[in-house]
Amino acid sequence: MANPSLIISSPFEPPTHHWRRKSDSKLALIAGRRPAGYEIFDTRNNTIRSVELERVNRIRERVDAWRAAGYPGVTSVTRQLLGHWQDGEISRQYAFYFCQLEAIETLIWHVEALPDYKQGIAVPGDGGAWERLCSKMATGSGKTTVMAMIITWQVLNALTYPKRTRDFSRAVFIVAPGLTVKERLQVLRPGHPDNYYDAFALCPNEGLRQRLNQVEILIENWHNLMPLKEQDRSVVKKGAESDEAYVRRVLGRLAACKDIIVINDEAHHAYRKPAESKVSKRDAEALGIDLEEATRWVEGLDRIHRMRRISRCFDLSATPFAPTGKTSTEAALFDWVVSDFGLYDAIEAGLVKTPRVVIRDNALPNAQTYRSKLYHLYREPEVADDLNARGAAPEQPLPQIVQEAYTLLGADWRETLTAWQANKHSSPPVMLTVCNRTETAARIEHYFRSGDAHWPELHAPARTLRVDSRVLDKAELGETAASDKAYEAVLQAIVEAANIMPTRKAELLALKKEELLRAIIDNVGKRGTAGQDLQNVISVAMLSEGWDAKNVTHIMGLRAFTSQLLCEQVIGRGLRRVSYDTEPVVCPDGRERMLFKAEYVNVFGVPLSVFEGGDEGGPPPPPPRNSTQIEAIRDRSELEISWPNVLRVDVVVRSELKADWSKVPVLKLDPAKIHVSADLAPALGGAAELSKAVSIDLEKLPEDFRLQRLLFVAARKAFAGMKHGFTGGPEYLVQQLVRLVEAFFLSDRLDIPSLFHQEPLRKRILFALSIDVIVQHVVDHLQQVNAERLEPVFDNEFPIGSTRNMRTWYTTKPCVETVKSQISHAVVDSTWEAYTANVLEQRGSVAAYAKNDHLGFQIYYLWRGSRRRFIPDFLIELANGKHLVLEIKGEDSDQNRVKRMALDAWVRAVNARGGFGTWCWDVVKAEPSKLDDVLVHHSCNAAPSGPIGEGVLLPG
Repeated sequence: MANPSLIISSPFEPPTHHWRRKSDSKLALIAGRRPAGYEIFDTRNNTIRSVELERVNRIRERVDAWRAAGYPGVTSVTRQLLGHWQDGEISRQYAFYFCQLEAIETLIWHVEALPDYKQGIAVPGDGGAWERLCSKMATGSGKTTVMAMIITWQVLNALTYPKRTRDFSRAVFIVAPGLTVKERLQVLRPGHPDNYYDAFALCPNEGLRQRLNQVEILIENWHNLMPLKEQDRSVVKKGAESDEAYVRRVLGRLAACKDIIVINDEAHHAYRKPAESKVSKRDAEALGIDLEEATRWVEGLDRIHRMRRISRCFDLSATPFAPTGKTSTEAALFDWVVSDFGLYDAIEAGLVKTPRVVIRDNALPNAQTYRSKLYHLYREPEVADDLNARGAAPEQPLPQIVQEAYTLLGADWRETLTAWQANKHSSPPVMLTVCNRTETAARIEHYFRSGDAHWPELHAPARTLRVDSRVLDKAELGETAASDKAYEAVLQAIVEAANIMPTRKAELLALKKEELLRAIIDNVGKRGTAGQDLQNVISVAMLSEGWDAKNVTHIMGLRAFTSQLLCEQVIGRGLRRVSYDTEPVVCPDGRERMLFKAEYVNVFGVPLSVFEGGDEGGPPPPPPRNSTQIEAIRDRSELEISWPNVLRVDVVVRSELKADWSKVPVLKLDPAKIHVSADLAPALGGAAELSKAVSIDLEKLPEDFRLQRLLFVAARKAFAGMKHGFTGGPEYLVQQLVRLVEAFFLSDRLDIPSLFHQEPLRKRILFALSIDVIVQHVVDHLQQVNAERLEPVFDNEFPIGSTRNMRTWYTTKPCVETVKSQISHAVVDSTWEAYTANVLEQRGSVAAYAKNDHLGFQIYYLWRGSRRRFIPDFLIELANGKHLVLEIKGEDSDQNRVKRMALDAWVRAVNARGGFGTWCWDVVKAEPSKLDDVLVHHSCNAAPSGPIGEGVLLPG
């Protein structure tokens, strides 16, 4: 088959072709491998320049020639290892990628190749006394495997040739950038149950595998390299820690060894700051680099070298850049890079997801760059000014364009969620937001937790996590953060809601908040863990590189992006693949190969121009034996029945809001300034391939912009601003606001100067995306008066119920499959109910119905002094538009009559309130054949009608 994506290479073979940018909208396919290099893109001046890694390209040529010659100069152990690793016939749990083999070959070439193959190539150092070699490998390309290969190569040679201490060592010190990475790297211990030496069959025979157990290995977080803090109040002044004491403390058992090799994971955090460099803290933070971390890391290794000697240091990083302090060049590549397999290459080989960015939308573009405003949201003045305002409360609405962006991105996220659920994924896709300040993070968290976000699926507090950077930093240090009971309660609520084993849940709840946060964030998308069900992660920091959540599918950037390095590091959090399924594809060289299927991460707000770079669980448990799955069928949205959730009915004298619409000024909405759609295309090297563009269009989601729902959202927003000045009750205020906002929406006071956008769906979408402006306009022109009304009191937390929201459940009771109901089955408790379901299916006067089981529709009533719940049997939507609540009764009683009186009061109150259509109710007793009489009676006209099943109408 032809290749529909940017994946053009097998990850197990050398690349034969690569993409090159021709323009911002086109890519050209070029024969040959991409030269090593990177691009510097100035996001402020919109300029780009390419930097070729001339030394790395020369090393590639030398390594190719050395490989072709049979690796002259290597030891017999190394030759045996290389032959074993290159043997594709060996059965391995995981095969080696080409980039992994090239990385280890290049390191071996530097150490062991004959001088003829290295003549004229000198690898610079970092200015220190010990040698560093850096392998630049994109996120997801298997750096941990390369570390295991380095250790195997070094240790087996050191044991075989003990006098070659300058080349080999069996003492290995691995430094990680955080506790998350440290735990992940435990697979590098030969005794670990999931060790990589066995998983990748790194040793040619069992004898060498047993010898490998003699390695002396230490894996530590970089924080362990920090010097001890002097105790100011100590009675005994011990003075500064000596180098010897420092080495013994840091290295532990490894302190007995000399000529140590060091492996720095995520090595861009460890650089030596040149004396002439003027790197400010602000510059470093813009690049996501901690100056103290970077310098302390290297200073600690210097002390170890002075006392024990570091024979060689191997650095691995996807982004081995250090800040320069210069405005013209924000970051400089490490000079000691010897191999390069960047994100361009990883995208083309399918090792990572392909980032898709906004290439256009329906609204006016940015006036300076002519790009979509959604491309770099933070660059828009209304966004930057708002998100940087001091003292912003969490409940303060987000800028409208940000809400539009979340609505668009959320629409695509929800579509992904549906597809994943259909494929039985155990974890949902994750939307990641990286924002500028803690206040912004709090506002975004409130936006989702309070229900301001348009999509109901994102109103999930127990699946939303705001990462408190202060708590996370303390967790990395193993320290305790300041007390924060509210945040601790949020973390515990996430664990409580997680669908995991009770014993595991109890273990997690016993953790301190720092440990609990790490346990959640480190396991996002991983089955059976606290992070399994998370779907929304909000963070100020970019999260550590060890955060390897595979199910990040959508990223929102709401912070300044002043360099492509920062953009790349943010996007890197969403590049890990979910699966490694393959498909046959005809490659550019004409051969058919099995390539990885394309996966994508959709990006808003991160201005990418340099595109370098859960677990999918098994099937869900089956339903109980001999049971029926009852579910709401989304494809039957036209059969949806909704109702107001009424807690009680009051007759009160209350303040009422009124508006003189003739005096309300016209509010004009300009469709050209409102984002309704966006197109994304696979991008690489600053260019996007328009022929492969995909669209996010809110107009394709009509069922999610129902007017009734939008009115309640608007009413809730207006309520937040009016509740303190309104003399009536809050429930009544909400109801009035719904009615008034609806009246404004239908009036001529709302002007949309475009006939095209007068179409109801487009008008509702504009209403949804401009809701804060509309609400404020209506509220400014309302007046309070006193009036007496019959008022239903709604459930503020769940004001509208719907068959669409019924959770899937299982039953062993008899069921009738439905056609006219959004609910898949009608569960029948008697033959009368089965008869009723069959009649409702057949009668043309019935448009839709639902058996009221697990729907949540209930009427409250008083019986003998206590509050009870009455659950009527059926909800029916008649063809004339009326809603009929139907009760089936074999025998009557005083309590049943009280239930029906409460139902009658409910119906009259809801009809008097308005806005929910016309409601009626009835009861069928003794004779099921009377059902047709009830249907005919209420189908005669659309006006309210009393019940006939009672014999006489109830009073009132």
